Amino acid sequence: MLGTWSFSARALGAAWPGLAQGGKALDAAVVACTMAEEDPAVDSVGYGGLPDADGQVSLDGCVMLAPGRAGSVACLKRHRHPVRVARMVMERTRHLMLAGEAADRFADEAGELREEVLAPEAAAAWKRWMEQAVGDALAAGTAVEREGVIDASLAPGPRPVDPGAGGPLFLSQERRWWGHDTIGAIVRDRAGTIAGACSTSGTPFKLPGRVGDSPIIGHGLYVDPAAGAAVATGTGELISAVCGSFLVVEGMRAGKSAVESIRAALERIERSFSLEPQHQAAFVALRADGDHAGGALRNGFLYSRQDGQGCTVSPATVVLRGD
Repeated sequence: MLGTWSFSARALGAAWPGLAQGGKALDAAVVACTMAEEDPAVDSVGYGGLPDADGQVSLDGCVMLAPGRAGSVACLKRHRHPVRVARMVMERTRHLMLAGEAADRFADEAGELREEVLAPEAAAAWKRWMEQAVGDALAAGTAVEREGVIDASLAPGPRPVDPGAGGPLFLSQERRWWGHDTIGAIVRDRAGTIAGACSTSGTPFKLPGRVGDSPIIGHGLYVDPAAGAAVATGTGELISAVCGSFLVVEGMRAGKSAVESIRAALERIERSFSLEPQHQAAFVALRADGDHAGGALRNGFLYSRQDGQGCTVSPATVVLRGD
């Protein structure tokens, strides 16, 4: 089992016993993401995720087993577990992706429990952020406008740096929250089946309606049994623009190692954009033969690995830029 960021270690650990007893890869991937979605200490996924600019949480997620077996949802607002709903899309419909109010209605009809999706800690963080945004605007003599102050996905600031403690990536004593993140899990079971799942609340205080790479097949997640799997995290616009996870898997299909494939995708991003200090992109990849790696544009990314020997949290195998 492989997961993005140090907080995925707890999630992988929760899913490992079932997998170790002969469970299926997809079940384990969903259990791992569901645990992160439930954890109020994780400020970028599910219940603990920081809300949109309007103070409402919108959740995205997807699952995948193969090009013909995948499901996705975007902008859920009444259900805490987008990965579970994405699996229902895959297993109960002929569609690949549902979004917005219709996705919430589908979840209702499928029997998914409605739950509060905004944790008190996340609501308080949004309130502090709004107060700061208004104060900054008043001090500068400008109006608080959604296209300017509130669209945090475009605002300068620090990218997420994982301290390895398995908790928040965005909240800090300086009250700066800008960044991008997701939990991605890739699992291979005893039968050799590879599955992946991905879940996020998106970039903090984002423009309502914004969807990043995480729920889009081939962007945030891609699985092909013949080649392997990859999951992405970071600035979604960078990753989506190059179909990042698909690009990594195609590298492995062509015979490259996992780390070589990640490096090639990161180099494509670097060539395609004028990178800004807050930009980050990272991938975790698993080749069909078991070769695996994690890599990032910049320092600050950690990934987790769970197997029969326990769980380890490691820095990226490759970092393209040292800044």
